[in-house]
Amino acid sequence: MAALIRFDGRVALVTGAGNGLGRAYALALAERGASVVVNDLGGDIKGGGKSSRAADKVVFEIKSKGGKAVANYDSVEEGEKLVQTALENFGRIDIVINNAGILRDKSFPRISDDDWDIIQKIHLRGSFLVTRAAWPHMKKNNYGRIIMTASTSGLYGNFGQANYSAAKLGLLGLSNTLAIEGKKNNIFCNTIAPLAGSRLTSTVMPPDLIEGLKPDYNVPLVLYLCHDSSPTSGDCFEMGAGWISQVRFERSKGAVVRTRDSFGTPEAVRENWEKITDFTDSDKPTRGNTPFLVEMLNKFKEEASSTPSSGTEGGTLQNKISAFQPPPESFNFTEKDIILYALGVGVSTQQPDYLKFLFENSEDLTTLPTFAVIPAFDSMVQASAGGISGFPIDPTKVLHGEQYLELYKPFPTSGSLKSIVRVADILDKGSGALILYNVETQDEQGDKVAFNQFATFVVGSGKFGGPRSSTQHKLPVDTPSRAPDATMSEKTSLDQAALYRLSGDRNPLHIDPSFAAMGGFAQPILHGLCSFGFAVRHVMKTYADNDMTKFKAVKVRFSKPVLPGQTLQTEMWKEGNRVFFRTKVVENGNICISGAYVDLKPGATGGQTQSAPGAATLQSDAVFDEIMKQAKTRTDLPSKINAIFLFNITKDGKVAATWTADMKTGKTGDVYQGQPRNGKADCTITMTDDDFMAMHNGKLNGQQAFMSGKLKLGGNIMLAQKLGEVLNAAKQAKM
Repeated sequence: MAALIRFDGRVALVTGAGNGLGRAYALALAERGASVVVNDLGGDIKGGGKSSRAADKVVFEIKSKGGKAVANYDSVEEGEKLVQTALENFGRIDIVINNAGILRDKSFPRISDDDWDIIQKIHLRGSFLVTRAAWPHMKKNNYGRIIMTASTSGLYGNFGQANYSAAKLGLLGLSNTLAIEGKKNNIFCNTIAPLAGSRLTSTVMPPDLIEGLKPDYNVPLVLYLCHDSSPTSGDCFEMGAGWISQVRFERSKGAVVRTRDSFGTPEAVRENWEKITDFTDSDKPTRGNTPFLVEMLNKFKEEASSTPSSGTEGGTLQNKISAFQPPPESFNFTEKDIILYALGVGVSTQQPDYLKFLFENSEDLTTLPTFAVIPAFDSMVQASAGGISGFPIDPTKVLHGEQYLELYKPFPTSGSLKSIVRVADILDKGSGALILYNVETQDEQGDKVAFNQFATFVVGSGKFGGPRSSTQHKLPVDTPSRAPDATMSEKTSLDQAALYRLSGDRNPLHIDPSFAAMGGFAQPILHGLCSFGFAVRHVMKTYADNDMTKFKAVKVRFSKPVLPGQTLQTEMWKEGNRVFFRTKVVENGNICISGAYVDLKPGATGGQTQSAPGAATLQSDAVFDEIMKQAKTRTDLPSKINAIFLFNITKDGKVAATWTADMKTGKTGDVYQGQPRNGKADCTITMTDDDFMAMHNGKLNGQQAFMSGKLKLGGNIMLAQKLGEVLNAAKQAKM
């Protein structure tokens, strides 16, 4: 038998609860365990007068049945007082049913300003004020259920109720928006349009009809919508006499009345009237759909592109691309901008050579090479804001798919630049269009400083008959199939996106939870170009010792989103002057950057695996580096040890580095940073950096370390006896 719908521990506020629908809701909620604030001003149906009697009667009725309730006599125009009553008496607020209302029915020409204003104040503004007062408490509790009471008069209109109809339909719009904004905090908001016998309907309905439309018939839906188990938010329901129906919008397929060369004519509207008003193949638009006009523009673009071109100038897409020549965009920057960017992509004062990136008076102040995307990105966004002639672009469907950057010389630390944007090609990928923007950045002398190619994917804009590939496209590459030569991990800050956006990308997707929720994300995500900056730093630290003059070019594909606070781990393979790499999110294993490489200038060396999250320098790093070198040449280790060890090296009470010593699965030993790639660890060792070094140097006996708690073991602890063989590999390298 299904569980009963109960509200134990929940606190509900019902406005206008002294009579009719509000009274029915309050009694039912209390009967099922809720603590109820019974609000009623006690006035007449036109908004006049005031009395505590109505609310007191309902509270008495609830308490006499063993329920919990308290009365409130304030007007809904004082929303804060209503919510404060709930907080003072019950400590929280979970449910708000906006039910209070009055009538001032008159035909439209006879409605006075007062008749109009008071209806808006009580119905629309009152619901707004009460809900706004409850909202921050619901957000704090990560729970809320809100009901807006509209009316069939608002949905369909009703003679003599222009003021009432306007307010009631306004509540539906308010509810739809609150459903969107509340989603991330588990706050649901729905609208009801009830038909019931009450004080407000007694003057316009016969007694027998009022009897058949008792308020109690509307209680079941409202209680369900207020319960944890209800899955719906942002919906509207019409109901009465035990009948319930969901109401939604319907849109015909419509017709395009413009032509390629004109805005259209009223005659074209007349000729297409049947199509405009034909609901045979209608759709049901919902919140979050692509804006209607943009959708129609894309449809027209597809129709126009299917028409054979005359071949005249400007008649083909390629001609349109060639004609797309926005003026150069200027970009002025100082040392402050490159320092802010460095902080935005993870440079920290905890890193050994931070001064060269963060201190304006450093003798070797250096601009990170990836800063070159900043002026180019700004120029690309400005140039493409209006779309491309002959190829409309819906900005809500644009994804940054790939990035290529090449430097012609080290990027300056300050100066004035200009960037020239051109469209290299538009590729038809079927499900969308891939637009290649080439951006050349020049200095004040007109010398080329950098070249960027932004590959942006426009979802839903494919199938226009364009090419699928282009010689202009800087293609991503596959990483080698062998295990990485080196890895480096860093944990991003919870404020990483908020910091990075100050360098230019102000997309609210990266800062505003409400905007992120509309995009389907539980929270704001990190900029792809921020992860890009982290990854290139990892490569340059590992293979160029942070000598940024060795940087030549980089190419990446953005594969998965990253959340601020997650750990980025870059795996690297060096072949000649090219370093292949990919970057993954440690917490979930998702590859966020793929098909990537950095080209270094001739002479770059390196290849030591770097320390773990936070990139803190540890004494044990050097030991593991030596073990790694020796293990690759020792074919005897797997047969001698036959185990996979996982080392957790801690510092200041936190794991600062994780290393795997795989002396089991290969022909030689394999040592690398991170979790085991082949199965699970047979034995896990956890030690502080200092204690590990003491044991390695013979100053701390392994057995004593275990007994004193300095050496913690997991898994098959008997395998710890073979640790000596692992550590000896590093010692032998020094002999």
